[in-house]
Amino acid sequence: MPVVKKVLSLKQYNSLSKHEQLVQGVIESIEEGKLTIGDQLPSINNMVDEIGYARKTIFKAYEELKNRGLIESRQLKGYFIISQETNITKRMALLLFAFQSYQEEFYKTFRKEMGKRFQIDVFFHHNNLTIFETILTNINGKYGMYIIAPIQDPSVVPMLQSIEPKKLLLVDRYLDLGKPFSYIAQEFENVIYNSLVKLLPEIRKYNKIILFFNEESDYSPISIKHAYERFLKEYAINGTVKKNYSLGAADKGNLYFILGDTILWQVLRDCVRKKYKIGEDIGILSQNDNVAKEIVFGGITTISTDFIEMAKMAAEHLKKEKTTQVIMPSRLIKRNSL
Repeated sequence: MPVVKKVLSLKQYNSLSKHEQLVQGVIESIEEGKLTIGDQLPSINNMVDEIGYARKTIFKAYEELKNRGLIESRQLKGYFIISQETNITKRMALLLFAFQSYQEEFYKTFRKEMGKRFQIDVFFHHNNLTIFETILTNINGKYGMYIIAPIQDPSVVPMLQSIEPKKLLLVDRYLDLGKPFSYIAQEFENVIYNSLVKLLPEIRKYNKIILFFNEESDYSPISIKHAYERFLKEYAINGTVKKNYSLGAADKGNLYFILGDTILWQVLRDCVRKKYKIGEDIGILSQNDNVAKEIVFGGITTISTDFIEMAKMAAEHLKKEKTTQVIMPSRLIKRNSL
């Protein structure tokens, strides 16, 4: 086969290790058009017979080619070419909830930090278990690294554990997959509860606090709702939880705790139409900070982690190929909306 001849021709270069000869042989065969998408590589046993290198050396080379996204292994069939992008150092799958503002901020920073030599394919599961499973089934084994914002559901654990620990990084949400797995995630329940306690004087200014909580649309963890209900009970605060917002429903004297940006902009628009003054007639507290929330109406008070820093930490983890287990700090950012 052409790839065998290419590897044998590289044996003359003493500067290349056996591993590098194998990897480079496949790459040059692709670049010269001798291997195209769908072509099958020689089996490990055939490569042992033809080239004379140890099985573990050939397996390691094939694994690197898999990590670069150039080949994939198909059960009981062998190794096949799946990409001709030989300039890519590593091919990565980034699986997020949706392209909301803070996740877009994460992606842009992560993309910039990784540089052009890394190919990053982005997928969205929208907090839907069926979609999550379908995506994971389709991408598993085809990428060198998986960066995943998981659904916090026990059924997801075995799916994620099917990925090699060194190839998986959980971001944003935490799931206990075991000691070998890496994560850079948020903690919600204590952060939300403690932030609400800090805001107690401001909250008492209002007649009622309303949390808009909808796992389907804003992908919020149930721990936020638990923290909120605990706060209401322990401090005897008049409050309620609503799933959706009806246009025009904003009432003077209420404080609105809003997790999803879609509802936030609807409430703010109604405040403009009704000529309510934010921070006096009506209160606004939002989850996840961004540039717009720093500016509008003199600033919206938020509870947020630093997604730019999270992205930088994720990039560093991947470049150094280390184990990372970090719960990111979140902070309360007080502005004029309360």
